[in-house]
Amino acid sequence: MQTKILGEKSIPNIPWQEKPANYNSPVWRYNENPIIKRNSLQCSNSILNSAVVSLNGSDKFAGVFRVDDKGRFMRLHVGFSDDAVNWKLSEEKIEWINEDPKTAEANTWYYGYDPRVVWIEDRYWITWCNGYKNSPTIGVGYTFDFKQFYQCENAFLPFNRNGVLFPRKIDGKYVMFSRPSDSGHTPFGDIYISQSPDMKYWGEHRHVMSPRGSWESKKIGAGPIPIETSEGWLCIYHGVLESCNGFVYSFGAAILDINEPWKVKYRCNHYLLSPQEIYECVGDVQNVVFPCATLCDANTGKLAIYYGCADTHVGLAFSTIDEIIAYTKANS
Repeated sequence: MQTKILGEKSIPNIPWQEKPANYNSPVWRYNENPIIKRNSLQCSNSILNSAVVSLNGSDKFAGVFRVDDKGRFMRLHVGFSDDAVNWKLSEEKIEWINEDPKTAEANTWYYGYDPRVVWIEDRYWITWCNGYKNSPTIGVGYTFDFKQFYQCENAFLPFNRNGVLFPRKIDGKYVMFSRPSDSGHTPFGDIYISQSPDMKYWGEHRHVMSPRGSWESKKIGAGPIPIETSEGWLCIYHGVLESCNGFVYSFGAAILDINEPWKVKYRCNHYLLSPQEIYECVGDVQNVVFPCATLCDANTGKLAIYYGCADTHVGLAFSTIDEIIAYTKANS
């Protein structure tokens, strides 16, 4: 392994399959995808765009999953796994506890979707697209044990999506990606960074990246939690083009400065993965691969990438840190 991985722990039982022979792309799919199908719960119309983590102090895994029920309401459910491939999800949606009773009005639940989860200091922080007065913004909450979940104030004004926290403070501040948007399907979008001293008041906003043509010509948005490496912050993000048949969601990678992560060092011109398999092209929303989580083994550099498939199922793909870093630099 050439790239040094910083801030990540060893995950000896990370899910893994070797790269197929004569395969010429940097990311390859699990051969039994999708790992979570749309009807895995009695209530579910679809299960997609979800986030998983390795549980501290154990060899187990937990996650927060987007479940659209049969009324097509978007909810968040907790799930657990022994191997990060076979998941048991709760039939009941997460019931959030207001961290401060005064936040109850702001936290009236309308919907929640596309969560991310990250361990920072002493707890697991969760961000998601939260419906405030039925308008999308960035919800923030936390859990210590994936049993009780506490909801904080929303991070930003509507309209906003794709809130993704960095896994540690930078210069003493929490840092979060977001994508200012509109109230609909957002036919535009740039990635921004915001900073906070306390996970409540957010400012010092910095522009990071804009769409720039080809596979990411329409809009872009942050994906999984950034990975800290000796080359900089490795960030996997989704990009969207508009074809004659509608939007097409693929994902690529960028490497950001380690101390000033709004500065882009490298950004690949080619996607890492695009919708090509039937379960990625046919579903509630056709032609979508949407990454929301990774597991990274600091010892080997192995990378497991979790992504939504056609807004219907959850898929799993693999790569290594070295391979994605090399590909991103070579194709910048």
